[in-house]
Amino acid sequence: MSSSTPRIGIIGTGAIGGFYGLMLARAGFDVHFLLRSEYDAVVARGLQLNSAVHGAQALFPVQAYRDAADMPPCDWLLVGAKTTSNAALAPVITQAAAPGAKVVLLQNGLAVEEAVRPMLPENLHLLGGLCYICAHRSAPGVIEHQSLGAVNLGYHSGPAEGEVERQALAEEGAALFKAAGIDSAAVARLDQARWQKLVWNVPYNGLSVLLDAGTTALMGNADSRALIESIMQEVVEAATACGHRVPDNFAAKLLASTDRMPDYLPSMYHDFAQKRPLELGAIYEAPLAAAAEAGFEMVRVRALYQALRFLEARNQN
Repeated sequence: MSSSTPRIGIIGTGAIGGFYGLMLARAGFDVHFLLRSEYDAVVARGLQLNSAVHGAQALFPVQAYRDAADMPPCDWLLVGAKTTSNAALAPVITQAAAPGAKVVLLQNGLAVEEAVRPMLPENLHLLGGLCYICAHRSAPGVIEHQSLGAVNLGYHSGPAEGEVERQALAEEGAALFKAAGIDSAAVARLDQARWQKLVWNVPYNGLSVLLDAGTTALMGNADSRALIESIMQEVVEAATACGHRVPDNFAAKLLASTDRMPDYLPSMYHDFAQKRPLELGAIYEAPLAAAAEAGFEMVRVRALYQALRFLEARNQN
């Protein structure tokens, strides 16, 4: 495919992959979806999006596949699956990628690209995608989109030579999303952007599971709100210790934006409710290890992580 008409593959057609893939397909892009458990439902009824931002949207028929071997080679691969499945997905990504393809990990957490990079061919470009969206699946092939939706891209590694070429590829990816009506930008420092996203993800994901509550309840109680603020501040201090300066008043702005959001149950809450593995490695273990290596101990975050490990062990059994 030429760069002007890229073929896009979605690896992991859940809430995230389904939302962005549907929006790109509706904008006229050639989008191919890899599905597993929801394949039959999506082939029969297509993808449905109930969006508070974009209204009701549907995609039918869907270019859907049960096996990556059946997909055409894709120029861009958007990985919407959880980080807990990355090791198993690496061969799938390689199988679906065209030579020199751009692989974007639309995932939460820290060091996810570092974990995936050694499992991919050297000729593939690897980028990180930071999704700022409130969305979840309500049924097979049905996505509920409550608010937000922006996605920012940063280049991680691959055959691109020099910062100019790397930034250009990130901007090329952002342009695809913009063409689909989605706010998007290229970020120059992917590690810093991932730390900044952790300022929200660390407290809200974990506390939603620990306290069995959505954002409205967490923000409406003085004790839980104070706990969120203290965890946010600890993540900001850890990022600074690791050499990533977070903008002034960043945590306060996140709190204000969360106050304005509709009640939202983060992805970890849904994973716990469905007895799926929690993304503890990317969202908690990796930041804790990076901060400790920099000489900073995240006491509150470690306590939250340990409580989540207990709950997950009991939940899985």
